[in-house]
Amino acid sequence: MARKGILSTGSSPETKTESRAKSFGSEPVGAKPKSHLMPRGAVGALQSSLNRMQENAVQELDASLIDMAGVEDRLGTDLQAQEQLEESLRSYGQQVPVLVRPHPKKPGRYEIVYGRRRLHALKSLGLPVKAMVRQLDDHALVMAQGQENTARQDLSFIEKASFAAQLDSGGHDRQTIADALSIDLPMVSRMLKVGHAFDLPFLRQVGSAPSIGRDRWMALVKLFQEAEAKDRAVAYMSRPEWSGLTSDERFEAIFAQASAAPSKETPSPTAAAKARTLRNRDGKALADIRSGKRGVTLTVAARAAEGFDTWLDAHAEELLQEIHDRWQQTRA
Repeated sequence: MARKGILSTGSSPETKTESRAKSFGSEPVGAKPKSHLMPRGAVGALQSSLNRMQENAVQELDASLIDMAGVEDRLGTDLQAQEQLEESLRSYGQQVPVLVRPHPKKPGRYEIVYGRRRLHALKSLGLPVKAMVRQLDDHALVMAQGQENTARQDLSFIEKASFAAQLDSGGHDRQTIADALSIDLPMVSRMLKVGHAFDLPFLRQVGSAPSIGRDRWMALVKLFQEAEAKDRAVAYMSRPEWSGLTSDERFEAIFAQASAAPSKETPSPTAAAKARTLRNRDGKALADIRSGKRGVTLTVAARAAEGFDTWLDAHAEELLQEIHDRWQQTRA
């Protein structure tokens, strides 16, 4: 029996090559190459090899040369988690590279595809960024970012819904959104209904709400269809205690405010109007007069009237006629 080499894995080089070729969608070894995939000439072959080497190589870039791009996928920043990430990078260095593309409009600069938290932490620490540089158009950028998001378990429902809504507003079709998030088209429709119901400034204030699922967000969408419910929720966000709440607690607070039934006790126009006290020459109160939308009300309190209320009731018609005559004279 022939002795295997010390580094042998039991597979022939051809088998490995075939397996590698299949994993990249290429033809197996021995198959006839497709002419449209083959570089033309030695220069083309060399250029293709250099491009593949560059894309797979990890480069160190100045963090200040990398700009934001794509769609905002995180709602707010978990300060504690960000501090932990910075401490990890300070102690152990960057183990996982970020993905960037050359800036389409600014030569010498780059745009981040995914790895925003790592980029932010490395900028804070003043460290270079280990990155893979890929030539990506806008569609490929969205797909790469979406697939990265799908693989991450820490993105909440509302962050994914907001991501989908931003893609939709950016002109991407629904199939692209479904492919980017690895979801079906019915789920895209449900996510867009939620994502478009809330603007980004509002969602940034609430945050990721990691424990809040689709059903609760859909319920809030329905509540916000009432303008008063939305106003109550937004007004609560300006209270001093708002800043001390966690993201989940913020959602629960605004949900409670939106769910609260408004008070049905509305003051009557006469009760809402401010009363004015009429006094005699000695300063004693005679009556209260109140003017509102329904008219003028004169109230003489019987307890302190000493009979004036009874006399006024008996002579009200002639007294009112005399007052009306005087009003007519002033008009003339």
